[in-house]
Amino acid sequence: MVKEVVFVTGNSNKLKEVVSILSGPSFDSQASVNVVGHYKIVNQSLDLDEVQGTISEVTIKKAQQAANWINKPVLVEDTALVFNAFYGENNGVNDLPGPYIKWFLKNLGLTGLINLLYKFDDKSAKAICTFGYCEGPNQPVLLFQGITEGIIVDKPRGPTDFGWDPIFQPVGFNETYAELDKKVKNSISHRFKALDKVKDFFLNN
Repeated sequence: MVKEVVFVTGNSNKLKEVVSILSGPSFDSQASVNVVGHYKIVNQSLDLDEVQGTISEVTIKKAQQAANWINKPVLVEDTALVFNAFYGENNGVNDLPGPYIKWFLKNLGLTGLINLLYKFDDKSAKAICTFGYCEGPNQPVLLFQGITEGIIVDKPRGPTDFGWDPIFQPVGFNETYAELDKKVKNSISHRFKALDKVKDFFLNN
């Protein structure tokens, strides 16, 4: 028996990247349907509340709200970018920009994000992706997290149509996420690492 899971997103670029990693060539891009194990993944856009908290707390709250709204199993994603230089500034209580990277980017732009580290010698950063899976209303949320280490470059490089990719250069590469071939990025990204755990869960449950 196949169980339908709603991946909560209205971002077409994110959907394409997620399904490409999760299912590879078996994904039917026309139908936007993907079967992994006993789970069929469909997508739906929901205007979820923008809650505050740690990366895990934000993901859990989003998954619980989505499950309550549509009364189905849901999969939500939260992406964070953490500047390691800021860790000592707030004792790691809430790594920044962290889960608020979307708002930092919207208000400061790519160059503004880079300038936040102007007086810091430490330009290292963590790209963190956390997926939350919830079976339905009042059910616990399972978390699947992937982390890719990197640095913040001194100026944006590559296409600027996918968030903060132009300023994040993963460890072991001379290119930013934006400059990397999509297949290469999808094999080492924070999203890939988190989705690999999601896929393992879907195939073994």
